[in-house]
Amino acid sequence: MKTLGVTGGIGSGKTTVCGFLEEQGARVFYADIEAKRLMQEDEAVQSAIVDEFGPTTYREDGSLDREYLAERVFGHPDRLDRLNAIVHPRVFEAFSAAEERAADEGIDLLVHEAALLFEAGGDAHVDVTAAVVAPDADRVARVAERDDVTPDQVRDRMGHQLPQEELRRRADHVIVNDGSLNELRQKSVDLYWTVLDA
Repeated sequence: MKTLGVTGGIGSGKTTVCGFLEEQGARVFYADIEAKRLMQEDEAVQSAIVDEFGPTTYREDGSLDREYLAERVFGHPDRLDRLNAIVHPRVFEAFSAAEERAADEGIDLLVHEAALLFEAGGDAHVDVTAAVVAPDADRVARVAERDDVTPDQVRDRMGHQLPQEELRRRADHVIVNDGSLNELRQKSVDLYWTVLDA
């Protein structure tokens, strides 16, 4: 079994690529979804977050107050680092467990999809990496429509992520999402077989 890390900036199309990989038979581990689940359901993670950011991080009903937490860490790299130090190791533990299950079940390719693959050190946990990149104008338009936000808000989010040039430099494979959906599907299929045949 091979493992592939897939990343890309907001609006690049990385989730769509992962969907196409799933069509080919890959299993996808969505790191960002797992991180949210851990912060909501894992008692040890919750306790560490409360110790670090205070009891008001969680509402009375036990749900995570994401806006409050975002306000606490946004613009404070040291606080964000402390939050990531709580969550990311547990995400990697969950990926290791997913890897064991996938191997036992005969899956050929397990994909680790993460917006912060390189920043979090996730590339060290996979055999090979791929970055999905797209023209900035396409990304802005896509996210503005999807999330009902202004183009400036999208550009602000983009400014807090690794530049696409850096993703291109670090990744083993690059998928350029600058054409039709069918073209992106074909590039994803090509990536699937390239990784398996390597």
